[in-house]
Amino acid sequence: MYVIEQASPRAAAIPGVAHATWAGHDEGLDQISIWRQTLEPGAATPPHRHECDEVVLCQAGFGELHVDGEVHRFGPSSTLILPRGRDHQIFNTGEVPMETMGIFGASPVVTCLPDGQLLELPWRT
Repeated sequence: MYVIEQASPRAAAIPGVAHATWAGHDEGLDQISIWRQTLEPGAATPPHRHECDEVVLCQAGFGELHVDGEVHRFGPSSTLILPRGRDHQIFNTGEVPMETMGIFGASPVVTCLPDGQLLELPWRT
């Protein structure tokens, strides 16, 4: 499986978030996952962290990254760098859907709530 069609993000159990896994464990990868997500205006990810490094590319829209008690604003063509183990949350603060691509240094991706409990993701990783 060297070439696959990329699915469009579909509504997820997290309100205002649509998700598609473009590459990961199901495609035979052990060390990387790639996600495509759309956050509707006003939507946010839950506060969480990953046990691997994460890079988020903002392709459209405007948002805020909350990490380490700080708020970082970003827009199209911004890259968010999230070292493993950092609690973070991403908000769409704009008036249009925010389009992002997430690249993770693991597959499957383990996602935890700030208290350390595993966050059951409504999509495959």
